[in-house]
Amino acid sequence: MLFDTPAYIVFLTAVVILYWRLAWRAQNVFLLVASYFFYAWWDWRFLGLILLSTVVDYYCSHIVDRSQDALKRKAALTLSVVLNLAFLGVFKYFNFFIDSFASLMKTIGVDVPHSTLRILLPPGISFYTFQALAYIVDVYFRRLKPASSLVDYALFISLFPHLIAGPIQRPSHLLPQVQKPRLFDSSKFFDGLQLIISGLFRKVVVADNCALLANAAFNGALGEPSLPVVAIGVYAFAWQIYGDFSGYSDIARGSAQLLGFHFMVNFRQPYLSQSLQEFWRRWHISLSTWLRDYLYISLGGSRYGERKTYRNLMLTMLIGGLWHGANWTFVVWGAIHGVGLAIERFLRSVVPGLQGSEDRIPSYDASLQAWFRRVFVFHLVCLSWIFFRAPSFGDAFSFLGGVGRFAWVPEYATALVFLAAAALPMFCIDYLNERRGEEYVLARTSYPTRIAVGMSLLVATLLFAGSSTNAFIYFQF
Repeated sequence: MLFDTPAYIVFLTAVVILYWRLAWRAQNVFLLVASYFFYAWWDWRFLGLILLSTVVDYYCSHIVDRSQDALKRKAALTLSVVLNLAFLGVFKYFNFFIDSFASLMKTIGVDVPHSTLRILLPPGISFYTFQALAYIVDVYFRRLKPASSLVDYALFISLFPHLIAGPIQRPSHLLPQVQKPRLFDSSKFFDGLQLIISGLFRKVVVADNCALLANAAFNGALGEPSLPVVAIGVYAFAWQIYGDFSGYSDIARGSAQLLGFHFMVNFRQPYLSQSLQEFWRRWHISLSTWLRDYLYISLGGSRYGERKTYRNLMLTMLIGGLWHGANWTFVVWGAIHGVGLAIERFLRSVVPGLQGSEDRIPSYDASLQAWFRRVFVFHLVCLSWIFFRAPSFGDAFSFLGGVGRFAWVPEYATALVFLAAAALPMFCIDYLNERRGEEYVLARTSYPTRIAVGMSLLVATLLFAGSSTNAFIYFQF
């Protein structure tokens, strides 16, 4: 696997050294080849899939842009959208829908013979599909001119830092960067190195160590579910998935900056949110804004009355849950957030001035009330993580049922201390970034200070690395 840390660092170093020796057009060709090599190293069998969808989307976008015939434009849009969704549906959801239909028929007494296929999930298909859909939709609505070169569009889709697990790049943000020369900027290059080091720390020290506890709790190694086991498992998984995905996002953003590109920020201290609405402005921002702009608003958003607004909100979160995986537990995870967001919206309509009504992330609030809201929202998010982590409803409810049972052994105290040691550094970093309004720790301090902090994180990563067998969680999506 090329994203094993040493192999990836060697690959990235070689790409960066060769890349900055080339002229702009040659840079794009070289990066495209490197990105396809990166993807093929994961699984070469799916390289043809991404190539086919890329070529079809490129030519469909030009038909959509140049044609004055409304039917022809809609036909080209439909072809691109249907092809992308068909690939995603077959490879990710075919067995899920077949099994779900058979189970539904069985509940009403009809036994439907069925069989499933052994279908491998193409790496990154959920991410690059959403990116391609955003592109063709933006071109159709005249918000974006199509890429003038197939190489440029293919690179926009497959640029290796974001190819496997995002962040989902907006066409209007990344495509213009691909289509113009990049100049080497030593300060941005340094920032990129800082982001990569920060990402490695989040993944290897925080996420991988928390994963040891989360796996032990959810798999029964800590004993039957009880209040301490549930607490250890839920808190550990909360910091595991946050450290894991925000770590990957930092590595991706840092890698892009070494090449002269800028990727959108994907996380902004989400566990300091004071409402679920705010949480989704801070968590997986590239997905939440995509769902808002291309699904929620397309369904009508909040333009047609409260009842339809609640419907659109629920549909958006249900689909967002299903996007994460072909399992009804993910749908329930999305439903919990959808219901929570709907309740918040209702409360804001009847309680004037309630926090979270602004369409932005509020400035830092140190009041006791604000911290009470943060703790409440954090635990609501943790409750939903149980369904995200559990492989089935039975496992989720069995684990959740442990809340009503108390049992204690000395090993639980050790586990809680271990959890605090793994998660507290990241909480402190987030708290410092929130107070200072920075993207990453000490972003506006002097270079010697930032170098010292970066070296400290690197040493901590080498000394306190968790299990090396824990792959990035979002690689499966």
